[in-house]
Amino acid sequence: MPRVITIDPGKSKCGIVLAEISEKKVYKAIILKSELLENYVRNLIAADDISQIIIGNGTTSGEIREKLYFFKKEIIIFEEKNTTYRAKARYFELFPISGLKFLMPREVFILNKNLDAISALIILEDYCKTKFTLNQNIDFKTWLK
Repeated sequence: MPRVITIDPGKSKCGIVLAEISEKKVYKAIILKSELLENYVRNLIAADDISQIIIGNGTTSGEIREKLYFFKKEIIIFEEKNTTYRAKARYFELFPISGLKFLMPREVFILNKNLDAISALIILEDYCKTKFTLNQNIDFKTWLK
């Protein structure tokens, strides 16, 4: 089944999600340096049947689209307003607090966390108008350096 790549673009780093729309499932989620994006997407396309790429319309979206010139299928620029802000709440939906940790302030758990991959997930969910689930234990904080 074809999959989709969603990108939350940024000047120094990007959040990327690889998902299956028909299954409403996320298979990969990563944050990487912007200069590594082109090669990472090339590798995803070589390994999977990618039907489209969705890019948030914020910072550097035009530059990202130009870097992905080699992708001959559909590239969509989609609204990403407030996704970084909304990513904090979505983080706790994906990774609920349990036990005695529940008594601590929620902000402690997302302090210094990079939420760009969750922002990419929100862009995808807004585009599809549905929530996605995670395939096994995906770590949205992973960096590819």
